[in-house]
Amino acid sequence: MAARLNPYVNVLDGQAREALEFYQSVLGGELTVMTFGDMGTQGDLAIQVMHGQLETPAGFTLMVADAPPEMVQVTRGNNVSISLSGTSEDGEALRGYFAGLSDGGQVVQALEPAPWGDEFGALVDKFGINWLVNIAGDGAPA
Repeated sequence: MAARLNPYVNVLDGQAREALEFYQSVLGGELTVMTFGDMGTQGDLAIQVMHGQLETPAGFTLMVADAPPEMVQVTRGNNVSISLSGTSEDGEALRGYFAGLSDGGQVVQALEPAPWGDEFGALVDKFGINWLVNIAGDGAPA
């Protein structure tokens, strides 16, 4: 198995499960969730997500966890950007992801032709996560 790079997102306010289900509704795929309770933690923290992983049909892997303030310090919205990119053959799917992820969020840069010849867009989803979408122009690498 080759090494792979994928984002790991920490979500505030116990919203990791909601975030994972939202991302699954947009990107598709198989979701696995482990709670702090599954690892023996008791009390309010037991139902929060210790580790969630979404494996999509397109080959994306997204990991998401709750960020209890007593365990990790997170600044909402500027701690991670997630990039989805592909060729013009992937354009329809990437445009769909952009549209879905922007639902309830804020489009920072519309998905449109960019000066470097690709289609590019940026948004912040409803959970405060930054997303970049790039569709390579014909003949350009993804």
